[in-house]
Amino acid sequence: MRLIKTLNQAVKMDREKFKVPKSVQQFIPIRRIWRDGIFQTGNKFSKTFRFSDINYSIASKEDKTEMFLDYSELLNALDSGTSAKITLNNRRINKEEFEQSLLIPMKEDGLDEYRREYNEMLLSKVSGTNNSIYQERYLTISIHKKNIDEARTYFARVGTDIITHLAKLSSVGEELDAEERLQIFRDFFRADMPQSFPFDLKAFAQKGHSFKDWICPDSMEFHKDYFKAGERFGRVLFMQDYASYVKDDMVSEQCDLSRDLMLSIDILPVPTDEAVREIQNKLLGVETNVTNWQRRQNANNNFSAIVPYDMELQRKETKEMLDDLTTRDQRMMFGLLTMVHMADTKEQLDSDTDTLLSVARKHLCQMAVLKWQQVDGLNTVLPYGLRKINALRTLTTESTAVLIPFHTQEIMQPGGIYYGQNAVSKNMLVADRRKLLNGNSFRLGVSGSGKSFSAKEEIVDLALSTEDDILILDPESEFGSLVEALQGEVVKISATSNTHLNALDMDSAYGNDKNPLIEKSEFILSLFEQLVGAGNLSAKEKSILDRCTADVYRDYMRGGYTGEVPTLKDLYRQLMLQPEEEARGLALSAELFINGSLNTFAQHTNVDTKSRIIAYDIRELGEQLMPLGMLVTLDSIFNRVIQNWKRGRTTWIFADEFYLLFRYQYSADFFYRLYKRIRKYNGFVTGLTQNVEELLKSDTARLMLANSEFLILLNQSSTDREELANLLNISDNQLSYITNVSAGHGLIRCAGNIVPFENSFPKGKLYRLMTTTPGEN
Repeated sequence: MRLIKTLNQAVKMDREKFKVPKSVQQFIPIRRIWRDGIFQTGNKFSKTFRFSDINYSIASKEDKTEMFLDYSELLNALDSGTSAKITLNNRRINKEEFEQSLLIPMKEDGLDEYRREYNEMLLSKVSGTNNSIYQERYLTISIHKKNIDEARTYFARVGTDIITHLAKLSSVGEELDAEERLQIFRDFFRADMPQSFPFDLKAFAQKGHSFKDWICPDSMEFHKDYFKAGERFGRVLFMQDYASYVKDDMVSEQCDLSRDLMLSIDILPVPTDEAVREIQNKLLGVETNVTNWQRRQNANNNFSAIVPYDMELQRKETKEMLDDLTTRDQRMMFGLLTMVHMADTKEQLDSDTDTLLSVARKHLCQMAVLKWQQVDGLNTVLPYGLRKINALRTLTTESTAVLIPFHTQEIMQPGGIYYGQNAVSKNMLVADRRKLLNGNSFRLGVSGSGKSFSAKEEIVDLALSTEDDILILDPESEFGSLVEALQGEVVKISATSNTHLNALDMDSAYGNDKNPLIEKSEFILSLFEQLVGAGNLSAKEKSILDRCTADVYRDYMRGGYTGEVPTLKDLYRQLMLQPEEEARGLALSAELFINGSLNTFAQHTNVDTKSRIIAYDIRELGEQLMPLGMLVTLDSIFNRVIQNWKRGRTTWIFADEFYLLFRYQYSADFFYRLYKRIRKYNGFVTGLTQNVEELLKSDTARLMLANSEFLILLNQSSTDREELANLLNISDNQLSYITNVSAGHGLIRCAGNIVPFENSFPKGKLYRLMTTTPGEN
């Protein structure tokens, strides 16, 4: 048949002279490698691309259809003459290395009791079913070329095309270099051995070692239906028989087993013109058989005979195939599905094999164990770019795309903070906001949904594992106990408290300009605008205030910022000394807040504003003092950020009941500016609010929310859900995870990925410090 020409040509070019391997290294079929990740395997050159998962399993039906069509486009874009291999790799995470990266080391600073409790919580999550397995996806392209230069030119063109098509699926594709590709094989063959050092191709070459020494196991034994790599057992299976109708979750279910395994789908595209000619010939043959059958029936005077079902079915399927190729933009492909799984014992291997076979049967497919072909099967399933098993099935683009390699997105960023478990896969969600383009965050949810608890959990992790500064704006007095337990300072600001913050506090590091007096003068102008009304300060009054500010700070600055810091009372006296009538008017307008009953910001600071963790408790600030209090507090926060930036420290700001800040123009503008600039100053803002609808009435807040790369959405009211769905493009299926769910359940949006999560915390000392549930704290 003509069609076999493509397959025959591929088989002929892939054919190699068999050599009996005399060492474990010779089992590895890689002949040569280049630093940019191109391998020569057999007679072919291959290149591997890694691509990220997408939220296919929780997408709506419309979104799934769109993803399916985009994935079909990717398959259609594969060149004829190339071989493509899509690989899902269930890689066991080295538990010691993983724990080392996640667990918080002891510091003997009085907080180790909390570190031990927090580490116990983390370990309880790590020991879950799937948490020791991390799934990666690869696309390996292999091609026959005369030399490396031709291959490199080809992969450069094809690579751009593949990454572009993956981006349409919201999947991030990246080329793997030689070290990254070899790491895949090292992890597979030597999963039980911790990696003591990263692979260095140049160093290996200088010592005269082969790269195979780094990846191959200590021994390899191949038996009839299994193999042994070192001390572990493995078995290669292949798809023997496909169902006429395959569900799109078959591949993900096959990979749900919590073991080291790889599943590969080999794809050999066929040129469309050749495929059409072959199907036309096949259809002609079917029609000829039908005509001959009818002629025989007529000769027997059986003129009413109906064409047999099998002939009619063959005719119908062949016509459908021809329609697919000519009118529905389908391509013909040869497909092969193979998988290898590993276990620590032979008994465990046999049990896992039975599980995998039963999963295939559930989908009406037939998986089978390769007999006496375990070597060829292993070389086929691993992402070398080889295909040694001849069990190909003729497929169309759609029937190949049904074996879709996507399931659910994961968030696993090394060095990050634990935020919960994936509600679908149960894997840990570890994110590092420092690695995001915009690490600012919002936590949104109705009262009792767990937003404060989630923020406190993040504060605990930061306080115990880093030296970063943490500043909290606390309008509901919810963070005080936790901050005190973490050896921080609680600043209770009210007209009746004994705590005072000096509105005129300033040191040499104040502001972002070389002259801190300029920044302080601007602040005092803003302060008086709050007292007399925005826009009500005349040009003359502004000049008087600027002059008085310079006079008040003159001696303090001359003394090198070491003397007594002036207060608003000093500014009041300076205003009264001025000859202009406007100066006395300014002093009179500020008298209530300087010499009157609301003078809490007109006295010297009597709390430790240098503490690493500070909670500004503004619950009892009162309506009259709130605008001024917010101004002074936010000024103190911003200048702490600037000072930390100059010293190379990171600052985390948490603002509870964030919607309150947008009731006052100054605080709304301040947070909008801070939100845009804080990344530059090595800081991160987190806003918490339950009144999402009220928050979104502000265009400023809406813009901040839409541009945040890290969001935690907990249980939402119906009106808030609609607003968030429109703003963040959340599907109906995803909305179900923030509809009538229990505390600590919801969605995490990280760098565009939306992942459902659940988070529970054991009831110990930390829990009692973090919970806001009456009777538990």
